[in-house]
Amino acid sequence: MVVTLIIGKTYQHWDDDPNRGAIAINSGEFNENYDTPIYLDQGWSEADSLWFYYTTQGSGLLPYDFFLMLEQADSQELFRSTSNMDKFRYLPQKPTFFNPDGLPVGFVKDTYQGHDYMGFTCAACHTGQVNYKDKAVRIDGGPAMADMVSFLIELQKSIEATLNEQDKLSRFVSNVIALNNNYANRQQVKQGLLKWSNNIQLYNILNYSHVKYGYARLDAFGRIYNRVLQHVQNKSQVRDVLTILKRPSQRQFLTKNEIDKVLEGINETIIDDVQFATIINRLASKKPGYPALSFRDLLRVRNALFNEPNAPVSYPFLWDIPQSDFVQWNGLASNAGLGPLGRNTGEVIGVFGILDWQEKEPGFSLAAWLSGQSNKKKQVNFKSSIDLTNLKRLENQLRSLQSPKWPEHIFGKLDQQKVEKGRLLYNQYCQGCHEVIERDAWDRLMVAKMSSIDSIGTDIAMASNSVNYVGNSGNFKHIYQGTDVGDIIVAQTAPVVQILTAVTTGVVATPDPDKSFIRRWLDWLYTLGMSFFDNTIKASVKAGNYQPDTTAKPYQSLLSYKARSLNGIWATAPYLHNGSVPSLYDLLLPKKREGDSEEGKYRPDTFMVGSREFDPNKVGFRYTGYQGTEFKTHITGNMNSGHEYAAGRTPQADGTELPPLTEEQRWQLIEYLKSL
Repeated sequence: MVVTLIIGKTYQHWDDDPNRGAIAINSGEFNENYDTPIYLDQGWSEADSLWFYYTTQGSGLLPYDFFLMLEQADSQELFRSTSNMDKFRYLPQKPTFFNPDGLPVGFVKDTYQGHDYMGFTCAACHTGQVNYKDKAVRIDGGPAMADMVSFLIELQKSIEATLNEQDKLSRFVSNVIALNNNYANRQQVKQGLLKWSNNIQLYNILNYSHVKYGYARLDAFGRIYNRVLQHVQNKSQVRDVLTILKRPSQRQFLTKNEIDKVLEGINETIIDDVQFATIINRLASKKPGYPALSFRDLLRVRNALFNEPNAPVSYPFLWDIPQSDFVQWNGLASNAGLGPLGRNTGEVIGVFGILDWQEKEPGFSLAAWLSGQSNKKKQVNFKSSIDLTNLKRLENQLRSLQSPKWPEHIFGKLDQQKVEKGRLLYNQYCQGCHEVIERDAWDRLMVAKMSSIDSIGTDIAMASNSVNYVGNSGNFKHIYQGTDVGDIIVAQTAPVVQILTAVTTGVVATPDPDKSFIRRWLDWLYTLGMSFFDNTIKASVKAGNYQPDTTAKPYQSLLSYKARSLNGIWATAPYLHNGSVPSLYDLLLPKKREGDSEEGKYRPDTFMVGSREFDPNKVGFRYTGYQGTEFKTHITGNMNSGHEYAAGRTPQADGTELPPLTEEQRWQLIEYLKSL
């Protein structure tokens, strides 16, 4: 094991390109041009960054050869081209040792069961960039500007165009076969492409939302919840839902014969990706005997079986995550013990981990016992592509990541007199929730200060959905599950947070199926042992002003949002958990309400998102003068109200109402925030 660790550490530092693979962009999206990005001192070397960018976690969105050779829907240009990836605001890279095909940051080859897939790493969503006057600053662990929803929709269109256009299909087949990897003939390629087209279409339908995410946001939890429900609902439960589903006129939605036709040949216990895609395709099929549902009617079925992921949030920044007591925007995940491993397992489920969950006969297995299935007639075997060992290694890597310091040589020197005056204002208005820490202190602890949604007044959608979204529990019906206030029994229709807890436990308890028997168990024991003994975070009670959990409401404390230390906050726009405020200056202003003076200054109710051009005065990205994603704050999920402490409208945790800051004081506080 020692030899293996030494070899692993040596290999981890083989890719040390001095530019970390970053490239300059000319005529980029929104007319952005920048030189080769530079890096600030965040505690990582060139090798550390590149290893983090391209270490797989077990994600498999599409066969790797398919992604390499897929053309865009309306041209012969490759889908993965630099200009196309920049359009979706992923970060293009040149080829390096860990990234021989020059994929963007966070796009990686993953091998599972003898096949290669393109999947995402943590870095795809958690690497940022700030542009200023033709210069670019790459921020490791910063929030991405990526538009994953548009990326997946366009990916689906490109695959469909390839299947439907003979010339495009012929080029694609020839190019894939020429790689001489997993595909030997035209029929294999076409069948594989059709399968993955159905899978991606299924994902896009199940996760369709009336709330437009746009750039820099994703409802990650809503999508994780839906992927879990997709793999735990059994055939009987799906049949029951389809049977009782009615139209607004109260007329039955589907006939018994249509339901039988749709569910013909579907597995009783485990419905995998291919079979759920078959169900959706049959529901929409116009062939005799099938329902021929419209897209709107498909969404009715989706809403009955799943939940609309309508609470997009900003990609959180990752520095100080391993030093935090609770993580996620509403403090859903404890960081003690195996917490980080379970949290990261849930994340990979959401970003296309291949879930080969299978029905197995009853018998003792650690996964069945820990997930509550020990007394079930049938059990779920949690075989998957998720790489637990790498998840542990990636979490360890984050321990050395530090927040970025304001680069005075690029954005200008700080006014130290303003910084000092701003520090006093920060002590008065902010420090009760946002503690100040030393960014490089080895013993730092990030304490999450929770504020209930009622007291902080920000958009409720994310916190509310995490508690109130429910679904069919499948084989986990009537299992026992622990909570902070005692054990509960999971119902047939249960909060998805309960089902997610059960399945992540099962996955964590399942050794890697791609490794030899001895290595599989040694790696698994090492991963779990180090997760316990190497984790300095201990179980603790949440801090802050929130509603406590009770036996009647065991998840009440999740109806809150988390405040954390603000070191590096300058590099994380837009602001609030849902990205509804474009700059720090705007965050210090009130939300305009009915009756407010037209002469006052208020947070913008609409603004553009997508540009990386930085405003070092207001501290945020450019949000006017270009056609990005228009952010409209009038709907739930996008609301920009609340957290109006600096405007004198939100009381402090002790009930104190402070006066609104003057214009001069706003600029002083901003100057101090830059210095953190």
